[in-house]
Amino acid sequence: MTGAPAEPPTHAVPRPWVAVALLLLPVAGLIVLLARPEWDVMWQHHPAHFWLVLGAAALSTALAYATGTAARRRNDARVFLVSLAFLAAAGFLGLHALATPGVLLDGSNAGFALATPVGLLVAAVFAAASATELAGDRAHAVMRRSAVIRGALLTVMVLWGAASVGGLAPLDDPAPPERASGPLVWLAVAALLLYLFAVVRYLRLPSHPGSVTLLLAMAAAFVLLAEASVAVALGRNWHASWWEWHLLMLGAFALVAVSAQRQWYEERFAGLYLGDTARATRDVSVLFADLQGFTSFSERTRPEDVTEMLNEYFTIAIPPVVERFGGTVDRLVGDALMVTFNRDGGQPDHARRAAAAGLAIQEATATVADAHPGWPRFRVGVNTGEVAVGILGTAGGRTFTVIGDAVNLAARLESAAPVGGVLIGAETARRLSDARTERVEGLEVKGKSGVIEAYRLLGL
Repeated sequence: MTGAPAEPPTHAVPRPWVAVALLLLPVAGLIVLLARPEWDVMWQHHPAHFWLVLGAAALSTALAYATGTAARRRNDARVFLVSLAFLAAAGFLGLHALATPGVLLDGSNAGFALATPVGLLVAAVFAAASATELAGDRAHAVMRRSAVIRGALLTVMVLWGAASVGGLAPLDDPAPPERASGPLVWLAVAALLLYLFAVVRYLRLPSHPGSVTLLLAMAAAFVLLAEASVAVALGRNWHASWWEWHLLMLGAFALVAVSAQRQWYEERFAGLYLGDTARATRDVSVLFADLQGFTSFSERTRPEDVTEMLNEYFTIAIPPVVERFGGTVDRLVGDALMVTFNRDGGQPDHARRAAAAGLAIQEATATVADAHPGWPRFRVGVNTGEVAVGILGTAGGRTFTVIGDAVNLAARLESAAPVGGVLIGAETARRLSDARTERVEGLEVKGKSGVIEAYRLLGL
């Protein structure tokens, strides 16, 4: 059926403007409160303040942990810097919560009062850094120093808290600046500019499939934090203009948390990944292992006994692969195990690691098999080559995996491997000059034309 192209729905165009209007609404509210001081009503309620700030700090802590975990798993510099932004906001917000009269101190001091604007500024530095050009050597340099950077941030927050509680100068001033004075204004201006830089850059970042929502949520959160920086400097303590920045920070963290929660549970923060993380080409080694005769064993065995068998095998097979040889378990489906080496880079000896892991699996599981004569035995296949590494799928089903002919051949080698043995491809064998191997003659596998060069690995 042909005809004129359908016009877009009339409600589609204004949506971005509606979002902008909603984000700018707090600024308009702050301006009104400052212009009409009689509307800037006062409400001094210590329990509400404590739980509101502590809740925002807890939410930011959860985001810092989630993004930090994702950054470590994927070795991604942007997600790591985002996690530090949340961590900085959480730490200094927690200190501000403790500034509530009657919690740690009878009254306020400069250390606790300035904790929030300082935390917003430090978070802005990391937010802006996450929006810069992070690729290649720069990203690797950040991740190599990740433990040092995180440790330095935690040290600063601990020292700030200790100095505030201990009343050490210059954080012992019992009458800290409240609003629109030198220190607060400059902190607010610096944070505002850094957040706006991050917003502009995040809106221009290329998006991965299913990642637009999270990028927009991050940009919107940075807008709210920028507005909170201004409200911190201009709001009057315990007045509506002062309560506003508390709600802005809580709203910023909640926005990101809700957006992340709506993402597919695997690779929840994939929308923030660097291009080199989301889609890259890398030289890797892939190991496949599965149990010969598993189907027939399952037919004659109770399901709970099959589960017990798999758990016992994988309990001793997976740790050697992951802990001793640095492999990454890509997937575990039934009796099949797929492991990659050098998926995130940094393993130039990945062929040797994969081969050694294959031998270790057979050695470890042989003991279990000898104790259970009726149980099936593992076959292992290993292959080395260039593959595509990145995100596969979109909303409703997304994973981080490797794709390529080298992966397919590894799976075929596993199917052709002898029970209790390890079969390796030609490229893997070429990189193991000192390995003891035995060539398999005339091997043909499904999906490949002609004879495949493969070797049975006997030892390293």
